[in-house]
Amino acid sequence: LGNKRLLYEELGVSEYWSVKVDDPQIFAFEIIDRGSKRIHISKVLPNLKLAVLESALQQARTRDQSQVGRWLISQFQG
Repeated sequence: LGNKRLLYEELGVSEYWSVKVDDPQIFAFEIIDRGSKRIHISKVLPNLKLAVLESALQQARTRDQSQVGRWLISQFQG
């Protein structure tokens, strides 16, 4: 991730995610002060909790895509 982070920093990207699909995990980072810091709530997409997306990825392994989509929408609508 180090080389990509440097590229993203040069391009002015403020947040990036790395997704581990085989064991649903999302690692998100905010680029700040010539470095990065792990985050659990998106700074770019207000109030988006990455745990919700990880849960959707986990559900997608055993549930129909439309079921997961409906569940996600219900989470976003609060």
